[in-house]
Amino acid sequence: MMYGFEDDPNAHKAQDIGSKRRKLSVEDFLYLIRKDLPKLNRCTELLSMQEKLKQSRKAFEVNEEKLGTLE
Repeated sequence: MMYGFEDDPNAHKAQDIGSKRRKLSVEDFLYLIRKDLPKLNRCTELLSMQEKLKQSRKAFEVNEEKLGTLE
């Protein structure tokens, strides 16, 4: 989403915003790229895909206790 090696000056701005709370959040980055619509759309798309993947993984988690009772 953002450049990993501080190639983008917005990364420093996000650190400044997050340092007030001592924690960076996704909202800090979204706030900084709000005027760049292609980046903002791609980030929101990736975040929604991440949430869908998380929910899909939860659906396939196998509880070992349930397996033990079935046998």
